Amino acid sequence: MSFIFKAIDHVQLAAPAGSEETARRFFKDLLGFKEIEKPEALKKRGGVWFQFGKIQIHVGVEEPFLPAKKAHPALEVENIDSLKKYLIDNEIKVIDDNNLPGANRFYLFDPFGNRIEILEWLK
Repeated sequence: MSFIFKAIDHVQLAAPAGSEETARRFFKDLLGFKEIEKPEALKKRGGVWFQFGKIQIHVGVEEPFLPAKKAHPALEVENIDSLKKYLIDNEIKVIDDNNLPGANRFYLFDPFGNRIEILEWLK
């Protein structure tokens, strides 16, 4: 082969029209992602983009909207217990899952019902 895959550039999650402020409150205000500028040609489609380090999440408008209940991004974190407590303290429901050997992990749902996995690999 003359090509290689280098990394996942971004993950896109769907949201209903007009949900940009809700996305900002969740991804920016609660989770600490930074909002990044969408290219001018894409702004008219709605949605909002976020970044934390090398991780980008693009929240795009989809009509009709259906949340992703099974398909999901998995975000690797440090200090998963601290994040879990922070989320619970902020009234975000977390769903524990101990089925992946070598990892602590849980799931949560964004304000639109999209599933997100959070995990920390054990050392």
